[in-house]
Amino acid sequence: QVQLVESGGGLVQPGGSLRLSCAASGFTLDDYAIGWFRQVSGKEREGISCVSSSDGTTYYRDSVKGRFTISRDIAKNTVYLQMNSLKPEDTSVYYCAKGSKRCSLSRHYFGSWGQGTQVTVSS
Repeated sequence: QVQLVESGGGLVQPGGSLRLSCAASGFTLDDYAIGWFRQVSGKEREGISCVSSSDGTTYYRDSVKGRFTISRDIAKNTVYLQMNSLKPEDTSVYYCAKGSKRCSLSRHYFGSWGQGTQVTVSS
């Protein structure tokens, strides 16, 4: 059974950092791409980062390039999203999702989702 569990969200001041974790089970990370998405109530879910299955190539949305870093620990079957220099506009519910072998930042290519973790950036 495929399961994804996010953790690590919380309240942080502008300029601060958080690391989100996505613990996967029921499949292995080197077989599937994992994406991080975020969604604010009333808006579409947007893709912010992805790590591909075979070689771990990473992709980022322009608005987070240079601030967010996606990584994975194959042994722990866990994907991380290190978020630095956080801004109030980063406030959202963050989700990880299982895709196919290749990366995409489109939610339509991802079929299994975690429950989400809230990130709030505020002073």
